[in-house]
Amino acid sequence: MSPLINAAEALLIADQLIFIDCRHNLAEPDAGARAYAQGHLPGAVFAHLDVVLSGPKSGHNGRHPLPDPQRLAAWLGEQGIDADSRVVAYDDAGGMFAARCWWLLRWLGHRGPVQVLDGGIVAWQAAGGDLTPQPPQRAAHDYTLALRAERHVDAAAVLANLDTLDFTLIDARSAERYAGIGETLDPVGGHIPGALNRFFQLNLAEGRFKPAEELRAEWLALLAGREPGEVVHQCGSGVTACHNLLALAVAGLDGGRLYPGSWSEWCSDPDRSVAR
Repeated sequence: MSPLINAAEALLIADQLIFIDCRHNLAEPDAGARAYAQGHLPGAVFAHLDVVLSGPKSGHNGRHPLPDPQRLAAWLGEQGIDADSRVVAYDDAGGMFAARCWWLLRWLGHRGPVQVLDGGIVAWQAAGGDLTPQPPQRAAHDYTLALRAERHVDAAAVLANLDTLDFTLIDARSAERYAGIGETLDPVGGHIPGALNRFFQLNLAEGRFKPAEELRAEWLALLAGREPGEVVHQCGSGVTACHNLLALAVAGLDGGRLYPGSWSEWCSDPDRSVAR
């Protein structure tokens, strides 16, 4: 099953889906919750990026560290989601935040299909879908955790890789931030030495993912003979890197891993090398 679902199909089978609203604004963290309260897809639950889809920050583990898996599994169960539910995540930012939810559920070992609504809430409304301010009424379930810890690497592995070159890093930030120009989110500009750059927005055309064959051609050119499983994806804080992982899955090139701490964790230690 494709990791994407279009709005027309989602409308037809909406009663079989559990929607997770992932809308967020990095500059205004409460904007997503306010938008959800004003109107969301029927039956959707709201997952705040900072509260549900991330864990506590220490100042040295990045801006969006991974949540505790037991805590996330408990939250899913409280929302009436079990490990076999068919889940569709959406946002209003081209999948920027929904992709993080998609990756997290796969990390938890979710057994049922997990998809992202292509085009998000805008596509839903354009297809004739209604919004509601009413929160869902769904009985709680037990969520069975089957953690896939091999889907990510930590800072120590990235540091060791500077010498071993066991994997290739791909940075999902803009070319300017990758080059260390105009950094606004983190205190240090630049990138991890050896990392390639693929701005996540290149996966999109007019707010939706490019066709699978187009994505495949673009990614194969960047990979230049590397296997998808030989790649670790990062960005500023482990969010938009998931967008690149999602695009690769759409293209039939699944298998890459995530460095969740990403640049915001890496640059918090002045002893770590920086390239510009």
